[in-house]
Amino acid sequence: MSANDRPSGPQTKTSATYDSAFLKACRREPVPHTPVWFMRQAGRSLPEYLKVREGIPMLESCAMPELVAEITMQPVRRHKVDAAVYYSDIVVPLKAIGIDLDIKPGVGPVIAEPIRTRADLARLRDLTPEDVPYVTEAVRLLTAELGETPLIGFAGAPFTLASYLVEGGPSRNHEHTKAMMYGDPELWADLLDRLAEITGAFLKVQIEAGASAVQLFDSWVGALAPADYRRSVLPASAKVFDAVAGYGVPRIHFGVGTGELLGLMGEAGADVVGVDWRVPLDEAARRVGPGKALQGNLDPAVLFAPTSAVEAKTREVLDAAAGLEGHIFNLGHGVMPNMDPDALSRLVEYVHTSTAR
Repeated sequence: MSANDRPSGPQTKTSATYDSAFLKACRREPVPHTPVWFMRQAGRSLPEYLKVREGIPMLESCAMPELVAEITMQPVRRHKVDAAVYYSDIVVPLKAIGIDLDIKPGVGPVIAEPIRTRADLARLRDLTPEDVPYVTEAVRLLTAELGETPLIGFAGAPFTLASYLVEGGPSRNHEHTKAMMYGDPELWADLLDRLAEITGAFLKVQIEAGASAVQLFDSWVGALAPADYRRSVLPASAKVFDAVAGYGVPRIHFGVGTGELLGLMGEAGADVVGVDWRVPLDEAARRVGPGKALQGNLDPAVLFAPTSAVEAKTREVLDAAAGLEGHIFNLGHGVMPNMDPDALSRLVEYVHTSTAR
């Protein structure tokens, strides 16, 4: 894509969010303080979330623009985080194109008919903006209310989506997924390529409606060895990042248990690499290499300890990040359902005050 062909996108120097601490950190520019947001900040840990979601199934809630906007805004109001993350679920685009699935409480996404054969690929049609009008509407509502606070768009990565589709639901060992990946590599490659098209289209809808950055979640990719990731996953993830490269918005990539994959995840095209709590940020920077910002990486379980312990562990994260080109403070995974919201608010305030320039 040449410069002349690139869409204008929301990220010009005159956009309201351009000079935010979050976007400055993504661009590896000097910041007034280390910006903070939390994965899964919008949702289950907040009593106000539980109140507005009462009696509404997860996937239904994701298709209600005003509810999505309210849930996305709740942690911004309460915690004073530096960015909002769009309230959604990684299977929303699959549901939107007609895949028969549901999110079962206590289980997760469950697929009625798993994808196991080449004939099954026909069920994965292209996603268009008309499939997800509620996303466009919700993002527009949010950007109007957020003002100078950036909104992070959200999507699941091809490998993790493929794992759900092939297994039929969450899996500990990914037997069917790996059986296809190793046993029928052509079918696997075609499946991931199709999912990359769908995911890229889903992120484009969010960016064109006003999202200031996007994050690709590869929740299960830590189950792979580096050689398998390079051969069987990286091309599809790279295709997603390339699909939105022309918009000028930062692209964040995160996976769980991906310490051995950090360099490769950066290679896939991310501007910011998310790091879970298992690898210190200074070591993560060595693995990723120059030219990328890092995001992370306090162990979420630390938030259950006394405030003094939380601050001590947070200081360790900030010290490890001291030499980074760009750092966004986050947890090393998502906010847990039974976490004290006040602990998160105190953490935001501590990071902001202790890193003020």
